[in-house]
Amino acid sequence: MPTDPRDYIPDVRDGLTRVERVILHTLHRLERERGGRSVPSMMLYGYVVEQLDIGPDEFQDVLTRMVGRRVP
Repeated sequence: MPTDPRDYIPDVRDGLTRVERVILHTLHRLERERGGRSVPSMMLYGYVVEQLDIGPDEFQDVLTRMVGRRVP
């Protein structure tokens, strides 16, 4: 299933792409479910991949860009 190129165009309201927005929303939801504890990146990926057609390398690239460093 090909991804929609519009998923990677930043929104004018806040500069986030759809992919970034889904990742942040999913991270927030998982942090609440875990009582504020941090979420392992592979756990986050498992939930994000249910919503987006994204590979692990692309997911890691987006995370790296969002946090400014490589996430273990």
